[in-house]
Amino acid sequence: MIIPDATGRPTLPPPFSNYTFNAAFDEMLDVDGRPRPHYQELYHRLLEMPTETLYQRQQAANTAFLNQGITFTVYGDDEGTERIWPYDLLPRIITSAEWETIERGLSQRITALNLFLKDVYHDGRILSDGTLPRWLIYSCQHFRREMRGVHVSHDIYIAVDGTDLVRLPDGRFAVLEDNLRVPSGVSYMLANRQVMKRVFPSLFGSYGVRPIDNYGQALLSTLMALAPAGRSEPVIVLLTPGVYNSAYYEHAFLARQMGIELVEGRDLIVHNSVVYMRTTGGLRRVDVIYRRVDDDYLDSLAFRTNSTLGVPGLLNAYRAGNVALANAIGTGVADDKAIYAYIPTIIRYYLGEDPILPNVETFLLADEKQRHYALEHLDELVIKAVGESGGYGMLIGPYSTAAQREAFRLQVIANPRNYIAQPTLAISRAPCIIDNQVEPRHIDLRPFVLFGEHVTIIPGGLTRVALKRGSLVVNSSQGGGSKDTWVLVEPTATIDQ
Repeated sequence: MIIPDATGRPTLPPPFSNYTFNAAFDEMLDVDGRPRPHYQELYHRLLEMPTETLYQRQQAANTAFLNQGITFTVYGDDEGTERIWPYDLLPRIITSAEWETIERGLSQRITALNLFLKDVYHDGRILSDGTLPRWLIYSCQHFRREMRGVHVSHDIYIAVDGTDLVRLPDGRFAVLEDNLRVPSGVSYMLANRQVMKRVFPSLFGSYGVRPIDNYGQALLSTLMALAPAGRSEPVIVLLTPGVYNSAYYEHAFLARQMGIELVEGRDLIVHNSVVYMRTTGGLRRVDVIYRRVDDDYLDSLAFRTNSTLGVPGLLNAYRAGNVALANAIGTGVADDKAIYAYIPTIIRYYLGEDPILPNVETFLLADEKQRHYALEHLDELVIKAVGESGGYGMLIGPYSTAAQREAFRLQVIANPRNYIAQPTLAISRAPCIIDNQVEPRHIDLRPFVLFGEHVTIIPGGLTRVALKRGSLVVNSSQGGGSKDTWVLVEPTATIDQ
């Protein structure tokens, strides 16, 4: 029985004794402290489970990640860079009805963004008619003038997308940001599921969870669909910056999953605008490159002249249509955080539809009126650099110091185009195992979307967790972790209490 305390808040039995509520939507419990229908099985299992068992299961999960070498890298950390992937054992559960909305919204979004990128690099209708300010596009650091007029294979600029979603206090999902250049994290999504099946097999078996194991083959099919015309058996490679990259584990993992070669820039060569891979049997033509190298480093003849990570002459081969890239060079213009504010407009412009998934309210600091408001409310807002990721280049106003706010104030005034502001959101919370107790932590969701012959969305995604109490930053480099994401096949029946 759930009894409210003196403040009217529900008090919960162990291991939920430390469970608290705030303005954020709680994924597991309703406002009265009762489990939502699709979480009831998990809730009752946790009530019955001894504390020692919770500890043992979490330790078994940690050991599984350690034994598999599933790591990530933190740059600039004096204590060392390699870290075991932080994983919370309790799954995040999404109903089939909720997922259907997410799926439709993400399909709509990636379709519109591909049309937008084709237009921006060709006819520029959306700029000519004033729907989007021309200066905003041309001032974007990821806009590539070298791509003007370049035909992209099958007009697919974004083949792989990892869009970050949050759940608002009213329960709706909204898009926080788009990751269109080299989105990462899918290998951790797959590893989370493997560990969950091993550590909590009976719980997993009691739910009807949609599978995600086919991601590797779905990605391979998407890449094959990009191959230049006439290449019936295309050769596909994954281009990595190398072993010192923070996501190298993922690069190697995905190459194995797809059965393709993992290569570095030095393994490839361009001759007569055709890309070849060096092999022990001689040169072999390459048709599709799934690149995990940023635009700046892809081709030292076209971009950064001091880069050793890419392939000299690659842009010429790409322009000639002799090789396909996923994602296309220049896609970063569409995940600029200032362009993000216009994506509802972009969806209406190209598709004639209202957005299924809303954006978060965003202030463009290049606009004098919006900048003035943001600078007057720095202690309430989140300020983000438009081209940064990983939780860097960001100020969370309510959790900042006066010195930090003043530093950001000066940065915004010096370069207002480089920043946007958003409200500090009470993003949803989900149950996590913290010191052998169950406590809520803030989460987001990164589903992975593939765009080839058709749109494929893997049912689930990477649920990232702000493991520090009170934190809103879910990035692993900033103290965050992740958990398995279950999308249910059918609605879960309510268990009598």
